[in-house]
Amino acid sequence: MELQTRQLRYFVAVAEELNFTRASQRLHIAQQALSAQIKQLEQDLDVILLTRTTRSVTLTAAGAAFLEDASAVLAAMDAAAERARSMQRSERARLVLGFLEGAALILTEPILSAFRTRHPGVTVEMRQFNYDDPSAGLADRSVDVAFVRRPISTDGIDFVPLFDEPLMVGLRADHPLADRTAVHASELLAEPMLGAACTDPVWNAFWELDAHRNGIPAQLISRSTTLLEEYQKVAAGVGIVVTAAAARWVPFPGVALVPIVDAARNEVAVARHRDNHSALVCSFIDTARRVRDARPDLVAKLSEPDFVDRTMPTFIPY
Repeated sequence: MELQTRQLRYFVAVAEELNFTRASQRLHIAQQALSAQIKQLEQDLDVILLTRTTRSVTLTAAGAAFLEDASAVLAAMDAAAERARSMQRSERARLVLGFLEGAALILTEPILSAFRTRHPGVTVEMRQFNYDDPSAGLADRSVDVAFVRRPISTDGIDFVPLFDEPLMVGLRADHPLADRTAVHASELLAEPMLGAACTDPVWNAFWELDAHRNGIPAQLISRSTTLLEEYQKVAAGVGIVVTAAAARWVPFPGVALVPIVDAARNEVAVARHRDNHSALVCSFIDTARRVRDARPDLVAKLSEPDFVDRTMPTFIPY
């Protein structure tokens, strides 16, 4: 016995309408042809599904049971077809990936490579954002997904953590603390500080070490939009800057980086809008999670960096 999808749809329409005239109009076929198809279905099943009189159509007990299962089968088939169509559309699509300086560092390339393997026809457009938009384009929805550094205060965003890393302070090479192997946040509170050109109070509070200041604001001298701008100012003696451990991957003449041992760690995450359920975005998030879990060696290198090791390769932003 081979049931046809068309027969199932015809039966469901009649069973829901309990009227052949209305069902035929709904299906855009002749009533006689519809009736013939239902009779053929009953013959194929060797089951009476409908009781017909000149005045009414009712479901038999067998028909009611068949309606429930047939509806579920059709719903599953429709969902499978839409999933296939969605995936085909995604293979011809474009994904816009926002990122701040450094993106996900040495996890970036493995994530992108794995994603391209899953979706060889997708164009990944990467857009770099500066400190003035720590959401890396998610705030104004100019990107689909982003590598971001937390904390940020953008509403409606879901984050999947990739790794976290310690904070460092950027100091002019002749600063009294520049030769230290580590410093405490309390040693930096009186220093003139460089902040980010950012309007997010959560972001600013984190990088300005507000958690250690007991309500006394930082002595902000200048605000910058990029790491290299901060480096230039530090080297010129304008002030110090709190940055992520990733900054050591971009060495700059005249600037020393020293770990801050008691500051909260900075989290790097892949993020999307909570209401963005596109198959492509979900696949990118899943790919990033899988690569993170498959490469504990890279995660460890990022989360627990060896600050004594000066052989770290220079990082080139993606």
